[in-house]
Amino acid sequence: MATTGTKEIYYDELKALVGKSQNLLVVDVRSPEEVAGGHIPGSVHIPVDTVEAEFSLSPEEFKAKYGVTKPPLDAPELVFHCMMGRRGGIATNKAHELGYVNARNFVGGYKTWAEKEGK
Repeated sequence: MATTGTKEIYYDELKALVGKSQNLLVVDVRSPEEVAGGHIPGSVHIPVDTVEAEFSLSPEEFKAKYGVTKPPLDAPELVFHCMMGRRGGIATNKAHELGYVNARNFVGGYKTWAEKEGK
């Protein structure tokens, strides 16, 4: 499980959470074109340049727009990712600035996920 202060998550840990954790929210911050090429199961698409605004929505607005519950500020399993890691890191930093103390960036991003999953 995530420890406070950890800002990164790796494939093996994320893979163990996907499909098993009720609290996991994986946020895909890539472009719509990139997402169309494949995504991590259960991930929610919120482009990196909109993360700050979207995570500032009320819980009701967030749920209506994305179909998932807006995570609380102390959510233990909030993970951002992009294709390789840079934009995911930017999004993770924005989330931290908004008070999401346990937000983490998936190191290697979708590129690593796709390689490990054989896609």
